[in-house]
Parts: sequence; structure tokens; C-alpha cells
Amino acid sequence: MSHAWLVLGLLVFLGGHSLRIFAPAWRDARVASMGEVPFKVVYSLVSIAGFVLLVWGYAQARSGEPVLLWVPPLGLRHAVSLLTLPAFILLVAAYVPGNHFKARLGHPMLLAVKLWALAHLLVNGWLHGVLLFGGFLLWAILCFRAARRRAPAPGGGRWLPTLGSIVLGAVLWAGFVFHLHKLLIGVAPFG
Repeated sequence: MSHAWLVLGLLVFLGGHSLRIFAPAWRDARVASMGEVPFKVVYSLVSIAGFVLLVWGYAQARSGEPVLLWVPPLGLRHAVSLLTLPAFILLVAAYVPGNHFKARLGHPMLLAVKLWALAHLLVNGWLHGVLLFGGFLLWAILCFRAARRRAPAPGGGRWLPTLGSIVLGAVLWAGFVFHLHKLLIGVAPFG
């Protein structure tokens, strides 16, 4: 039962973030009937509720009676760093207009989520970790696949925004890995 809240949170959070891709007609009908601003308010409240549920459910599963599925090799910890650095860069690139990552890949945030989730699956053999990171990985794969079927956005990338994405992503990665991960998550990546 300790994993039920985590699964419910994942379903609510990721389900809400999948409407545009997997139920666009239903979403458009809700926007038309409610109006754009009220829909965004409800969407935001559902997303926040789902996120709170998944964070709380993860904490409950982790602190309760966690189920160990496998013991990952210690050497895989370095793989997390190798995968999360480009994940941070791609995450930043999703918000920096005019960069080569966005122009070439189309959906850098979904690729960032895939790398982040895969990296954490490699070093997490607990059921709650597999549910959380596996859920996000599956969601990102399905969303990326669906998004790639749509026409790509026109335009190419410029070098200055690309370089800015790389530098800012690397700085954020370093700050998170060396300071914030331990503070927010309770796990020191290199500890």
C-alpha cells in the first residue's frame, strides 16, 4: 500500500501532462467549454496535486518498508553524472530560444527527462525508484514519439544561444550535483 500514493501521483501528474499528446480533442473541448484561463488554472491545480502526491508517495515508500529489487553496481554512479550533465543542458535548451538543440532535436525537454530517468534507473534498485524513474522514462519515450510525428518547428539554431544553453546547463548541473541534491533529495551523488 505504501507505493499506491506514488503510483496515483504519477498517474495524475504524468496523465495531465499527456493530454495535448494523447487526448488533444478532449483537451481542446475542455478549453473551448471552460475558456483558456480557467482550463489553465484547473490544469495547474491538478499538476500541483499530482506532483505533491508523487513526492509524498515516494517519501512514504522510501521511509516505510522499501522493496529492494536489485543492487546496482557501485560503478554505475559515474554513469549518472555522464547522463545528467547533458540532461541539464537539454533542459535549459528547451527554454532558450534559437539554439541548435531545439532546432535539431525539436523537443529537448523530453530528451532531458529520458536521460535523467534512465540515469536514475541505473543506480536505483528500489521498487519506489523503479516506479518513479521508470514512469517518467516511459512517459518521455511515448511523448517524444508522439511529438516527433508532428511537423518540426521552422528555423535553425544560432551559436550564441547554443553556447549559453551549454554553459548555463553545466553550471546548474554542478550546483545541483554538488549542493542541492543532498539538500533537497537527501542523497549525495558523490558521497
